[in-house]
Amino acid sequence: MYLNLNILNPEQRKAVEEIEGPSMIIAGAGSGKTRVLTFKIAYLLESGVSPFDILALTFTNKAANEMKERISRLVNSSFDKIWMGTFHSIFARLLRIEADYLGFNRNFSIYDTDDSTSLIKQIMINFSYPTDNPTPKAVQNFISNLKNKMILPKEFSSLAKTVYEKKIEIIYEEYQKALFKNNAMDFDDLLLKPIELFRRYPEILEKYQERFKFILVDEYQDTNKAQYTIVKLLAEKYKNLSIVGDDAQSIYKWRGAEIQNIFDFQDDFTECKIFKLEQNYRSTQNILKLAGTVIKKNKKQMEKNLWTQNADGENIHLIESMTDRDEAVRICRNIYDEMQKKKINFKDFVVLYRTNVQSRTIEDALRHNNIPYVIIGGIRFYQRKEIKDILAFLKIIVNPSDNESLVRVLNLKAGIGKTTIDKIISMAEKENVQIFEILKNISGIKELSSKVKNLLIEVSNYIYKYQYLQEEIPLTELVNGVVDEIGIMRTLRLENTVESEERIGNIQELLSAVAEFRDSNDDASLEMFLQNVSLVADIDNLDNQKNAVTLMTIHSAKGLEFPVVFITGLEEGLFPVSGATMYEEELEEERRLFYVAITRAKTKLYMSFANQRYRFGTPSFQMKSRFLKEIPEEISANIITFEGIKLKPSFRSDPEKKSSFGPSVKFNATPKKKPDSEHFNEELHDKFPDIKKGVTVTHNTFGKGTVLNTTGKGLDKKAEIYFDDVGIKKIILRYAKMTVQDS
Repeated sequence: MYLNLNILNPEQRKAVEEIEGPSMIIAGAGSGKTRVLTFKIAYLLESGVSPFDILALTFTNKAANEMKERISRLVNSSFDKIWMGTFHSIFARLLRIEADYLGFNRNFSIYDTDDSTSLIKQIMINFSYPTDNPTPKAVQNFISNLKNKMILPKEFSSLAKTVYEKKIEIIYEEYQKALFKNNAMDFDDLLLKPIELFRRYPEILEKYQERFKFILVDEYQDTNKAQYTIVKLLAEKYKNLSIVGDDAQSIYKWRGAEIQNIFDFQDDFTECKIFKLEQNYRSTQNILKLAGTVIKKNKKQMEKNLWTQNADGENIHLIESMTDRDEAVRICRNIYDEMQKKKINFKDFVVLYRTNVQSRTIEDALRHNNIPYVIIGGIRFYQRKEIKDILAFLKIIVNPSDNESLVRVLNLKAGIGKTTIDKIISMAEKENVQIFEILKNISGIKELSSKVKNLLIEVSNYIYKYQYLQEEIPLTELVNGVVDEIGIMRTLRLENTVESEERIGNIQELLSAVAEFRDSNDDASLEMFLQNVSLVADIDNLDNQKNAVTLMTIHSAKGLEFPVVFITGLEEGLFPVSGATMYEEELEEERRLFYVAITRAKTKLYMSFANQRYRFGTPSFQMKSRFLKEIPEEISANIITFEGIKLKPSFRSDPEKKSSFGPSVKFNATPKKKPDSEHFNEELHDKFPDIKKGVTVTHNTFGKGTVLNTTGKGLDKKAEIYFDDVGIKKIILRYAKMTVQDS
């Protein structure tokens, strides 16, 4: 098949054709970076490069699958030999081959965050450390951050100074020992262990340098220190390294990403060629202009100017709401309006928020108004209890040394209690062996009753049986057999509740996932399936076929696009988050996050903020985000202030008023305070008799405002006033320094 490069723009084509030596492709939002990457791989193949010599690294399975699908349409030749996937999946695959060099078996388990946290909790209990402060989750996060910076226990021992750090030092060391004993690695180890392997065994490094003569890396601005080191080691010999990224979309510092990696690329590879993809194919001119003015406020950035041949498009809408509940209702109203006006579907909308906690009020409003939705970033499918239980049974077949999974299985076995499990754990620790070694010789242990011994022997026999069967029967039959044998479906059917029906549905979905995996992999094995599911990210579960509004955090939205985008909660302390306002570096990352949110929109963008929002269980008065105030006049002139930015009292939600676009959404009216009957003549002391609902005032400190309501009389008279610059304030009128404006 002839590869038609004429469909690329001039800069895209130059980037594709540059295959020798290092190159850096700065790809602005919506500029076709996936197209460039796929064409570049296809061009390598067409130029005679063997697929065996190519390594392509992405950050999500979704991106890798999309690239594979596109490449299949561009080339006739087989490209199965290309190693293409996420950093974690690729290097887990490499470690399966080379694990014995590091003392692991190739069937090692991959611990997710929950598994790691559970193991850390057990270590803390063993050392008699309280688990409330710090929590095991906090310790796990601390250790993960150390690993992202490539700080191992030995290095950390010289850095730990405080009592807290000294405690972490002990737990960290024990945690790594326990992982090794369990023949397990956590997510961070999947990046650290290859580096250890390459440094300890130069011949292994050279083997993979020869294997991967051409390396392509997507989203380079999101690499952490370990990822950066791996890429640099592998590319050292041939230097045929192509990276694609955009510093303006670096938003993962909180999980170890180092934006400096992309800034340093020219220093690391001085002969590198630079290509800038600046033509945006996604958004309208109005959306793109707003994004450009937002990101220009950042001091640290690579110079680029995004432009588009798309039409100006519709004006951007800014929604101001009294409360977060009102904000959610207005989002629903606008979804219906857009659907009627443009004849589009629910799946064409996304609602973005800074933190997951914001989704509750939005979900409530969507449900009340019969709007279907999917939420990305809630409890992930493979983290649900019934799924974790089945996966534990599957994991111990592949890796009986996995103590965490084996203990979970023992806890699920009827007749085996905590006391028995504690005894077995204690025996294993005393003999310095894994729990499975104790089970193999359980008949000779006098401390346990015959009944308990028989139950434990059943677990051992289960492992032996399915270890044999996994070599003899197809993967789907194996997993179906495990589900039948452990009896989880029968138990749930006997419960006969709505919750149990949902769990049965989840198990059936797991069986479907196994079947799909088998159909898409010729050499599908249980080991491969478990590795695949352990590396699934939230975004990989996004179902583009389901006709529903998508709800997700802005972090989860990177790499996606939607016709209509709502960016919610643009308030100080929420977006940007409060901690980010103290440091310029943190604030710039929040601004990049705002830029990413804006550039998800193709044709229509809504931005919203509320004057009052429930936070930490109490109502909080909010100020609109500084990011909105930073928008220059020439851009803000084209932003329609939806429902009127100068909020009038008539926009307060009526608790009895029914919505005209769906079932009613009721709000609690603010109760009015009863005046004190003893002050029967307070009207004589009323400093502001003209202050009443709807009146415009000017305050010496807060500026211009509109009275929303008043309570009390005379000296106790108070007013709730919406000020244009600072939001809602409750004012005791006898102390107020303000004037009433003439109507």
